[in-house]
Amino acid sequence: MTVKSRLKIMMFLQFFIWGCWLVTFGSYMINTLQFTGTQVGVVYGSAGIASLFMPSLIGIIADRWVKANRLYGICHFLGAIALFAAARISDPDLMFWVMLVNSMVYMPTIALSNTISYSCLEREGFDTTKDFPSVRVFGTISFILAMWTISSGGLELSNMQLYIAAGAAILLALYSLFLPDCPTAKAQKDKSFVSLLGLDAFVLFKQKRMVIFFIFAMLLGAALQINILFGDPFLHDFALNPSYKDSLVVKFPAILLSMGQISEVFFILAIPFFLRKLGIKKVMLLSMAAWTLRFGLFAFGNPSSGGFILLLLSMIVYGAAFDFFNISGSIFVEKEVDSRIRASAQGLFMTMVNGVGTYLGAVISGKIVDFFTVDGIKDWQNIWLVFAAYTVVLGIIFAVSFSYKIDRDKMKNLKISA
Repeated sequence: MTVKSRLKIMMFLQFFIWGCWLVTFGSYMINTLQFTGTQVGVVYGSAGIASLFMPSLIGIIADRWVKANRLYGICHFLGAIALFAAARISDPDLMFWVMLVNSMVYMPTIALSNTISYSCLEREGFDTTKDFPSVRVFGTISFILAMWTISSGGLELSNMQLYIAAGAAILLALYSLFLPDCPTAKAQKDKSFVSLLGLDAFVLFKQKRMVIFFIFAMLLGAALQINILFGDPFLHDFALNPSYKDSLVVKFPAILLSMGQISEVFFILAIPFFLRKLGIKKVMLLSMAAWTLRFGLFAFGNPSSGGFILLLLSMIVYGAAFDFFNISGSIFVEKEVDSRIRASAQGLFMTMVNGVGTYLGAVISGKIVDFFTVDGIKDWQNIWLVFAAYTVVLGIIFAVSFSYKIDRDKMKNLKISA
């Protein structure tokens, strides 16, 4: 089996684990375990807390002491134990702690899987810019397949989604034993502890433009978390209306939501064009507009024929909402910062989005959902309109506060490296 084939299998299992529960776990907690919106938000917020420090810590361990593929397998084995335990828990406080453990060992594996891929491809003489996307796309495919598996199997409100994810994690832990033996990077023992933690990038906060960019990256990360937490529970609640109880939206909500991931694939291809023509400011504004449309279409969509079109449109614009801030933001950081702190800056960007943004989005959105819940019935229309208003305000403030002039020389040869 070729190196690329082995890496594709690794990526497939990596994101299959996440796809089994990330989108549907909220529905399980709300509908089956009867958790409140706030409790669900706190549980999902565990990923944000873990993302603040664990990727850096695991990176230090991988750089100095344990080879990347070995550490990768250990993390997934521990994650499997945590997911198996979570499947047997019905207490919200205990669920938070167990999912925090899972996040602490899973979130770093996303970076480790990328690093293992780059290391193996480079050693085999491949062009990582050209060849990595064909490896990484198997992660997107598996995430979609996992969502379809859970939804078509009628497992969205069952703890079986966690058992399946745990099984996939065990399989990946075993598979890691057969990955090429490669450390995450050349040992950099001469680097200071501050550098290894990625704190060098904090020098960027001396630049007003970068401060504003990172703040809005964090705030858009909150919008992403809102979408992840409550998109699936929202669709499940259409079952409360007898007219929609047997609709495909209610029966297979995760399959409908997976259309958003499919949309991502197409919008990724459009990013270079939009960045070259418009620059990061307008692309970020397009993302905020897309988030507003996503939430606004949710507010007025339903399983009826006309309402279903609105729901489907919300899936299409999701690709722009996600890619135009997440992928474009990463490219902007890559192009703008000094090469000596580029890796640290990328880590800071992901910390703001997946760490601080994820935690704030999870906790605050949970409280908003509870505010609009009366006798167990959620006023989803007003909930989504509040979230839409949030992204409108973000867009207005960003438009007047962030200034950026397109550097044509930096953008003319822009390529996506996934």
